[in-house]
Amino acid sequence: MQAEIITIGDEILIGQIVDTNSAFMAELLNMNGISVKQISSVSDNKEHIIKALDEAKERADIILITGGLGPTKDDITKKTLCEYFNTTTRFDEDAYLDVVNLFAQYGKEVSPINRLQAEVPAICEVIRNYNGTAPCMWFDVDGKVFVSMPGVPYEMKALMKNQVVPKLKARFMFPFIFHKTVLTQGIGESALSEMISGWEDSLASVNIKLAYLPAPGMVRLRLSTKGEDEKKLRSAIENKIEELKTIIAEYIYGYEIFGEENETLEQTIGKLLKQKNKTISTAESCTGGYISHLITKVPGSSDYYTGSIISYSYEIKETELGVPKDVLEKQGAVSQPVVEQMAKAIREKYHTDYSIAASGIAGPGGGTKDKPVGTVWIAIATPEKVFSEKFQFGNDRERNIHKTANAALNMLRKELDSSQ
Repeated sequence: MQAEIITIGDEILIGQIVDTNSAFMAELLNMNGISVKQISSVSDNKEHIIKALDEAKERADIILITGGLGPTKDDITKKTLCEYFNTTTRFDEDAYLDVVNLFAQYGKEVSPINRLQAEVPAICEVIRNYNGTAPCMWFDVDGKVFVSMPGVPYEMKALMKNQVVPKLKARFMFPFIFHKTVLTQGIGESALSEMISGWEDSLASVNIKLAYLPAPGMVRLRLSTKGEDEKKLRSAIENKIEELKTIIAEYIYGYEIFGEENETLEQTIGKLLKQKNKTISTAESCTGGYISHLITKVPGSSDYYTGSIISYSYEIKETELGVPKDVLEKQGAVSQPVVEQMAKAIREKYHTDYSIAASGIAGPGGGTKDKPVGTVWIAIATPEKVFSEKFQFGNDRERNIHKTANAALNMLRKELDSSQ
């Protein structure tokens, strides 16, 4: 059973708004065993909409449409659906009652233009919208279900969760779909692919698909399967993940289950620090505070995070973190002795158990033959030691900042995992 999503509106195609509706619907549908075949965006043009509907019904059994249901002349979805299904309109009393009740909440009477919202295609079944003026319209034609919803996210989400999906599940039989994602850091996509090639080949025998989802400094591995036996499917994926852990355990920092709240690397760090009753501080150069930003995004981070020094210049490295002037001049700011002194100094200055320091050449300028753009040193200081690692990331400034932060947090995670 396949579904297709069509979003209607010129505002999407010109980039005026971002289509978040499709992402929400696709996730919700997958969680309920409904596979999405395709997502399309079309303009407020009758011919374009009709063509999109014709193509969608050839590919899918369920076509979900959002947008174009407002009361103004530029919203043409309802008229186009009447033409597409060769029907006229009728006045729906329940839809009108919802409009009246909504306006009454604001102490207003329904205007003539908003009264038109209760005019719906004669053959549709109305699904009442308790959060807006445009009703949801359900068409069941030749074994295909078309559902037209308002494009306002707040209204669409309530309709999907509370009415549309339950109604689809009553109309069709769907399999169980399960996705679990393995979160890795510290290895690139191609190197990871080579390392797990044999394991990846074994997935087909148990009906599991693998997708690589790379991001700056990390790669997510999504395992997906579907069928009738939920317990068996979950077990198959868990068994394969156990096999994967024997191959790449050092790069795995967490997991995501589709539809559940995902734990980020910074949340993992926070949890470990809380469990150990430890604290952290940071000294940043090339990242300009981005590591601090990630750490403090986590609610409750004040329990373990004390603060940071953004030592972007030589002067601040020297005066605030005690990096010797001769070391800076001879070794340069992007070097092992400098970053290790930064980590040691900030830990002592702020009296924390751990610290992170980072210094690098984010780019696009500033690189040399010996230290090209993307060269980064990261250090971790603990009560017992200071250790560091050199990285070579690339030429893109923003990606280098993100990669540095993720690599630094992962170095700390590994240290926390290994400490007693």
